[in-house]
Amino acid sequence: MIPTESFATLAKAAADEASFLEAVAHYIRQKMGSTDCDIFRRISGGGLQLVGTTHIPQSIARLRIGRGVGLIGKCLAGNEEIVIKKGLDEDPRSQHLSDISEEHFKSGMAFTVPGTRRSMGVVFLRSESEWDVTEEDKSQFRALMNELGQAWTIYASAFGSGSGANKLGAAAHVAQTVAGSPYLEEILQLLVTMTARQFKFKVVTVRLLDERRQELILRATQATHRAYKNKRAIKLGESIAGRVMRESRPIVVEDVEADTDYVGHDLAQEQGLKSMICLPLSIQGRSVGVISCYTGEYHNFTEDEVNALEALANQAAISIEYAQLQVRRTLMQEMHHRVKNSLQQVASLLRLEIGQGNASNPTQALTDSLGRILAISSVHDLLSRDDLDSVTLKSIAESLANHAQQSLVLPTHRITFVTVGDDAHLDTTQATQVALILNELVQNAVEHGFKETTEGEIHTEITLRDTEIGVKVSNTGDPLPADYSTLDAGLGLQIIQSLVRSLGGIFEIASEDGRTVAQFRFVPSGAE
Repeated sequence: MIPTESFATLAKAAADEASFLEAVAHYIRQKMGSTDCDIFRRISGGGLQLVGTTHIPQSIARLRIGRGVGLIGKCLAGNEEIVIKKGLDEDPRSQHLSDISEEHFKSGMAFTVPGTRRSMGVVFLRSESEWDVTEEDKSQFRALMNELGQAWTIYASAFGSGSGANKLGAAAHVAQTVAGSPYLEEILQLLVTMTARQFKFKVVTVRLLDERRQELILRATQATHRAYKNKRAIKLGESIAGRVMRESRPIVVEDVEADTDYVGHDLAQEQGLKSMICLPLSIQGRSVGVISCYTGEYHNFTEDEVNALEALANQAAISIEYAQLQVRRTLMQEMHHRVKNSLQQVASLLRLEIGQGNASNPTQALTDSLGRILAISSVHDLLSRDDLDSVTLKSIAESLANHAQQSLVLPTHRITFVTVGDDAHLDTTQATQVALILNELVQNAVEHGFKETTEGEIHTEITLRDTEIGVKVSNTGDPLPADYSTLDAGLGLQIIQSLVRSLGGIFEIASEDGRTVAQFRFVPSGAE
């Protein structure tokens, strides 16, 4: 995707809109490798006016095209992408214009420039040679048009408002800096900080939509008051922000303390907030969140101010969407890597099972293998529901306890599972290893600890001291045999010892105060 900062830089350096669009025309021609580039703006009545060009500057503002006339007019009227790889002058849609001669041009492309509510105009590229336009070429041109639409809208709104220089500065900074970052959290923080500074707002907040919970979650604010960072989630349709999402339009509140729909009157009064505007962060008609801007005095937001802020919000939405797409792409690659590693681990476990030669009880061997595969599966399930790059140790323990309760405990037994203690995040590799260890410990506790005893408790305790994690699984069932030794370990215990060694940890099993206690300690990845 073409970086937005290039358009923002052109806007910041331009003295007026004419010079901005002229610079844009040359920039697009260079990026696309065409011979010429013309930019047409939509005018009243559905026609078009030349506002930027690389080869006929004498026709700027003078050349006009009627509604639906020629290739360019049809492109706007039908909001379609027109690509002609050869025979441009012979195309039946072409219309001869006195200012533009098509005779020495063989190919061309015309794409619309998207605006906030409708197309702003058309950009027409022409080449003197036949142009084998690829899908990549069209994708690049489409991306350029999307970015131009945002930058052009911001520029026009900024100069149209009362304090043109200030609005332009805000617009250029947001377009350049926000879109220049690939990281979502950085984009959001830059957005609230710069918007507050450039537009003189007292507080700016951004909430993003959690589609699964159908709630707006506070993700960024430049306010230093702790209460802002702890503000609760808002349901769709609730409060001003919820209405903005539902109606997909900006809402202005002249007095937040008096508005009955506003949530948080106490905080607004404490911080001296008076008026606010809340705008949807929308892309292609779909809102991904809202941005709320508060003033410290009663303020009447003019139409020009609303337009400028809408343009900023739409630009931010594109940057947010792009960052999220990049994250998803990276995570998909990471998930592929995880699945591959997990399958290799399953294969290793099955080889160990085969090596035991437990042909006398194949059902038990398959049951044990199934439990280990499900332990790995539980980690993937937790990762898919959490933040996809780490999972909490406590959630692994609770998930495995629930599985054991449902599938391992006999109907004649009453065993209570308890998980307590600290919590810690683990990366994918360690999470899978710990899940397999816990699965073996819990399974052993159920199968061996409650052969005779039919009631009791299996207790998992997690402790975090400095950089070391300790996990203890104890049960109140049958005691360990007096002659028990880890040297006579079965496959389950061999797997535990092997995995603990791979964690660089220590494993112990013993009787303590009438309980059988198995515990291991290790240092999580990333710790010193």
